[in-house]
Amino acid sequence: MSFKNSLEAELPEEYHEISQTLQSADLILSNAVDNAKTLFHTLAVSSIDNNQVATRIMVLREFNLKERYLRFHTDYRAAKIDHYKNNNSASVLGYDPKLKIQIKFQGTISVHYQDYLTRAAWEGSSTRSKKCYSVKGGSTLKISDPKEYDLKDGNIEDGYMNFAVLKFSFDRLEFLHLKSSGHRRALHSWKKGLESTWLVP
Repeated sequence: MSFKNSLEAELPEEYHEISQTLQSADLILSNAVDNAKTLFHTLAVSSIDNNQVATRIMVLREFNLKERYLRFHTDYRAAKIDHYKNNNSASVLGYDPKLKIQIKFQGTISVHYQDYLTRAAWEGSSTRSKKCYSVKGGSTLKISDPKEYDLKDGNIEDGYMNFAVLKFSFDRLEFLHLKSSGHRRALHSWKKGLESTWLVP
């Protein structure tokens, strides 16, 4: 006998109304912010860098459907900072085979550094998360001995100088539910106010 978790129990067995797909996306992503057990807690973020597709897995820190954004944290020294400043167009993708649901976003990324958004996000971060930003050097820097870059004890607040927030603002959300009796794919677009339509799965 299989038992559904609380999230699964709140999701529809089938999608008859298109509004249900947006409601489920909101429920799934809101739950994923603090639930590391769901695969939607870590999302694939893709963009174009020098005419090549660049994809990174990022931890979801906030989801706001009303204002249509997702928040991620990163090291300001990372190469992707300049990348997003040069080309901020991006897509975000998540899929959970247990839920048989895929959610895809299209939008833009803005980089925040030492402003009201980064300060609030830093204050809300755990000690363990803050410690990651105290490592010397920057992400993807070429090194000869990785042990020299292991986390060391020290003042974790010093890491704030390397801390940045990526705010992904989306104007398209695509929801796919796989089911043997009939798949359902819906597109929600906010380019001219909210417009929702079913798509061929």
